[in-house]
Amino acid sequence: MKSYSEIIRGLRDDKDLKQDTVANLLGISQQQYSSYETGQTEPSVRMLTLLADFYGVSADYILGRTRCREGVDVQNQNLTTDNTIGEVISSMLALSPRGRAGVVEHILLRQLQDNDDRKRASTDKHRRVSQPD
Repeated sequence: MKSYSEIIRGLRDDKDLKQDTVANLLGISQQQYSSYETGQTEPSVRMLTLLADFYGVSADYILGRTRCREGVDVQNQNLTTDNTIGEVISSMLALSPRGRAGVVEHILLRQLQDNDDRKRASTDKHRRVSQPD
């Protein structure tokens, strides 16, 4: 996995921001922010939280502990009226390996079905547009 310094530099580059812009938003000097990106200084917990919130990722993502970029805000979003995304993930992890594999298979099947539905809708729309009145 990448180091935190590589990750925060990549996040900044993805947004086409300069170091001084991010530093100003975080309330620190450009030199301090630069020291995070070079790995000379580790960000404090407070700064790690600010960086995660600013970039919309999890602190674990910045620390290189996961490839999942979604932050706490996403995990707390309702997936259904009764369940947040984080709760559904926790429920999935509580399943047996066979149960988890079944959930993944179901998700992949739904993705294929959704793609087919979109293609069909696009084709139907094209047909309606190209037919003369």
